[in-house]
Amino acid sequence: MSDALLPDFVQPESGSLKLLHISDLHFGIPYVQSVGEAALRIAPLLKPDAVIISGDLTQRARREQFLAAKEFLLQLPKVPQLVIPGNHDVPLYRLSERWNNPHRLYQEIISEELNPVLRMEKAMIVGLDSTAPRTAISNGRIHKWQLDACEEHFRDVPADVARIVIAHHHFAPAPDYLRDSIMPQAKRSMERFVDLHVDMVLGGHLHRAFIGNSLDFYSGLHRDRGIICVQCGTTTSRRGRGREREKNSLNLIEIGRQFISIVHYIFFHETGEFQATSQHTFRRQTFIPEGKLTRQPLHFDSQQNPATHLDAQF
Repeated sequence: MSDALLPDFVQPESGSLKLLHISDLHFGIPYVQSVGEAALRIAPLLKPDAVIISGDLTQRARREQFLAAKEFLLQLPKVPQLVIPGNHDVPLYRLSERWNNPHRLYQEIISEELNPVLRMEKAMIVGLDSTAPRTAISNGRIHKWQLDACEEHFRDVPADVARIVIAHHHFAPAPDYLRDSIMPQAKRSMERFVDLHVDMVLGGHLHRAFIGNSLDFYSGLHRDRGIICVQCGTTTSRRGRGREREKNSLNLIEIGRQFISIVHYIFFHETGEFQATSQHTFRRQTFIPEGKLTRQPLHFDSQQNPATHLDAQF
């Protein structure tokens, strides 16, 4: 992270945890080979400690699409991966399979675990399967038992370890003109995450990125803290939407002791490579076991009040 991109009081941190966040690969007709190759080129250069893939690996949940996605995942840096399914990873038109065994091919080829957990020294990362093949094929669902499982996973996590939740579907609406519907009872989930002192929620599905804070969307019971919301666009398909129409993106997340930084990358056809386009820095919240915050999160954005935001454009 360049020192010039940070406010005076934000000091570069050594020993931070780096997460590469990609999403919505859509292997099948929408997949763009040249963009996928560019993603594989930049991935090792970013030196991630783990890779997060937030769903929609395929376009129509077909065997050959899952096999192609698996081959792609094997070419990523040899670091831990956390991958979850998206709504396109269950059959849409094969109705019998969708009703009786919707994740059969995903679990056979990609991962048996639909709600994976990645435990790292500096982060506890909990993946949630938000697909709902029998009820809400597009908008998804998070069930109470999954929120209860989150509580168990985070129960004994030390206060200085980042708490991160991954789901394919979005808990907060994108701040743009498309006005996509959020998951049913998304507010219930976010309120539970706030109670659990979750630092960050990552997702995909929208096919364009946005990075913000849950307090922008939900007033909540705790106005002294919010959750960082990080959405990734489609990394390798031609299905970008909104301001990322016909574009592809990925995120590099850096978690230090005091700050969380997200650098957003866009694929440029002129160069044939992904390039950094913006940086978002948040102060981390820390708390004692009783739940009292010792530091509250701030988001710095140069386009707004510099006392409250930094969104550095490259």
